[in-house]
Amino acid sequence: MTHHKDQMGFDIILADMPQRIVSLVPSQTEFLFDLGLNESLVGITRYCVHPAIKAKGKTLVGGTKNPDIGLIRELQPDLIIGNKEENRLEDIELLKREFPVWLSDVNTLPDALWMMRELGQLVGNSPSADWIANRIEQRFADLAEGVQLLQKSPRVAYLIWRKPWMVAGGGTFIDSMLAAAGFVNVFTNTPRYPECTMADFKSAAPDVLLVSTEPYPFNEKHLPDIQALVPTAKVKLVDGELFSWYGSRLFRTPAYLTSLQASLKKQMVSR
Repeated sequence: MTHHKDQMGFDIILADMPQRIVSLVPSQTEFLFDLGLNESLVGITRYCVHPAIKAKGKTLVGGTKNPDIGLIRELQPDLIIGNKEENRLEDIELLKREFPVWLSDVNTLPDALWMMRELGQLVGNSPSADWIANRIEQRFADLAEGVQLLQKSPRVAYLIWRKPWMVAGGGTFIDSMLAAAGFVNVFTNTPRYPECTMADFKSAAPDVLLVSTEPYPFNEKHLPDIQALVPTAKVKLVDGELFSWYGSRLFRTPAYLTSLQASLKKQMVSR
C-alpha cells in the first residue's frame, strides 16, 4: 500500500501498483502512453487521440466534461487520472466515492513538469517520466535564451471560442506558453477565459490575433470574421494542442514557438 498526494493536495492511497487506469485528460493520456502504459490504460476519453495508433481500440468513456460513469464502473479501474479544469467537480466527487482519483492542476510549465514526475512515481516509471520532464525543461530553457534576444515582444490576443468570442486570459497554461514565447498577452489581466466584445478587442489593441484550432475548431474560413475584430492586426491560425496540452507533447512546443516567432516577425516587418 502506497500513499500519495495529488496536485490539488488531496491524499490518495493505492493498494498496489495500478494495473487498470482510466484517464480523463487527453494530454495526460498521451503522456501515460509514452510511459509505456498501453496495457494498463483501459479507458480514455473520445478526445484522447494521441498517439493515434495506441488510442485506437481503447474503451472510450465519454468526454472530459461528460464521462460515462456507468461505463467507468464496468471497467473497474484501480486508478483514475483527472484534472481540476478539464473535468467537472461533480463527476470527480462521484468517482472518488468508489475509486482512487488523482487530480492535476496545471497552469504553468513548472506545474506540468511536477505533474509528469509525480505521475511517473504513481505508476512506477519514474526513470522515463524524469527523462521526459528533464528534456522538456531543457528545451524551454533554450527557448528562453532565444526570447531574450527578441527586439520587440508582439502584443497578442489568443482566441479560443466564437459566439461569444472568448480568449485565454491570465493564470492559464496558454498564458504561460505565450509568455514563454516572448509574447505579451493583452488579456493577461482578465479572468481565465473571458468573453470579449469588439470594443474589448479594439481597446486591447493587439498586434496579432492568434486563432487556436482548439477547443473551438477554428480554421481558415473563420479568419475573415476574426480579422474584422481588429482590422490593423495580423491574424494567425495556430496549433492549439501545442499551446494547451501539458504532457509529453510539450517536447514539440519550444520548436513550434520559435517558428511562430520567426513567422510573426516576418509578417510584422512586411506591414
